[in-house]
Amino acid sequence: MAEIGAMIGNPARAAMLAALFDGRALTATELAGLAGVGAATTSAHLAKLVAARLLVCERQGRHRYYRLAGVEVADALEALDRLAVARPVPHRSPTAEAMGLRDARLCYDHLAGRLGVALARGLEAGGAIRPEGRDFHLTTAGGAVMADLGIDVSAARAKRRLFARQCLDWSERRPHLGGALGAAVAERAFAAGWIVRTDKRRQVRLTEDGRAALSGVL
Repeated sequence: MAEIGAMIGNPARAAMLAALFDGRALTATELAGLAGVGAATTSAHLAKLVAARLLVCERQGRHRYYRLAGVEVADALEALDRLAVARPVPHRSPTAEAMGLRDARLCYDHLAGRLGVALARGLEAGGAIRPEGRDFHLTTAGGAVMADLGIDVSAARAKRRLFARQCLDWSERRPHLGGALGAAVAERAFAAGWIVRTDKRRQVRLTEDGRAALSGVL
């Protein structure tokens, strides 16, 4: 814990980890700009994060791309995010960007914010999922719902990760659907054009097609 805390506790490294929290991979140059540090400093920070197994580095041609080492790292960062939000802070009017993140965003590879919570609550109200400990249980009816949406439940179950996690949303303080099933829902939503990325990192927007396709759930 001390080693990982030291890695995350540096402001520049924390900024790099936060920039990668939407599941995408970035170059050292991109991360340097987001963290506000020079190239040499960025290289040193990235080497430490890779050595600590918080990031992985992938080569594509002449470029090196960095991404979070896995869903376990994303889960840990999300938990720290919730702790930070829970601390009392002076009242400030929310910015447009902050409001956008509260509306709809990515929690690593699954949907969060009002959209993610509404999706989970709609599935639960319709009997597709039900809380079971710290997870959601996908019912038989839920399997049919997922099939209608074009989501391969068998492929999601085969992933080496938790299947349908209750992921506590830091802004809504209610669970959204995480795990392999949550990731499969988000992947399908992107592929079908139900959601699109905005120019703000992590923020997504529900399209009219998405509103129509998910109307039975939302």
